[in-house]
Amino acid sequence: MEVRYYKEYSPALGRDMEFKVYGHQGKPVLFIPCQAGRFYDFENFHMTDVFAPWIDSGKITVYSIDTIDNETWANKGGDPRWRIERHEAWYHYIVDQMVPRIGDLSGERNHSYTPIMTFGCSLGAMHAANLFFRRPDLFDSVLALSGIYDSHDSFGDYMDDLVYMNSPCDYLSGMSPNHPWIHMYNERRIIICVGQGAWEDILKESTARLKGVLESKGINAWVDFWGFDVNHDWDWWYKQTAYYLPFLMGEA
Repeated sequence: MEVRYYKEYSPALGRDMEFKVYGHQGKPVLFIPCQAGRFYDFENFHMTDVFAPWIDSGKITVYSIDTIDNETWANKGGDPRWRIERHEAWYHYIVDQMVPRIGDLSGERNHSYTPIMTFGCSLGAMHAANLFFRRPDLFDSVLALSGIYDSHDSFGDYMDDLVYMNSPCDYLSGMSPNHPWIHMYNERRIIICVGQGAWEDILKESTARLKGVLESKGINAWVDFWGFDVNHDWDWWYKQTAYYLPFLMGEA
């Protein structure tokens, strides 16, 4: 498996940001780590083993990035406006810098533009879903496992324009039924999954809320609830990822 490391300055964040690339060719997958995770977590938590058949065969290249969650969603004691402004800067780092960078790196190997899939677990799932739902023009598929899809757990009752823009259950609820993105969503592949075992209770509730919002807007998505033995842990995320990737890749 080819692995490449990059460290590049982000004007949006005012700091260097690191990422790793796993693979030599194929569909780009943007992996967002779990809460306060790092760019090397994809490898350190052995998700590379799950993706290996697709990476080694040149069907997928994974771009594993850094979060700044300790300043934003995980920084529950901080000033909420400052926190969400920092998150919005991270969002712009992704869409304004990383997406074009992925396009360049992917284009060098694929010799054409290939749409990007977002993927994450736990808080990474929230980020993956939020990126996809905010910019379906940039991302053509999403795999979100064990996520929370509203702002309440991190921001409580605080709500402003930026929190709203980053709380999928809220902004999708407020989306006009004739918004052009609804048609765009339905041309893409959306898989949201959560277990019903240990440490999944709040996430299960938020996933159910998102499911209701998507159904009310006529947005086609596979929202899946696994069994009561399915816990909030990597061992289950490995199984879920291996199960869903063939569908997302059009192999099943």
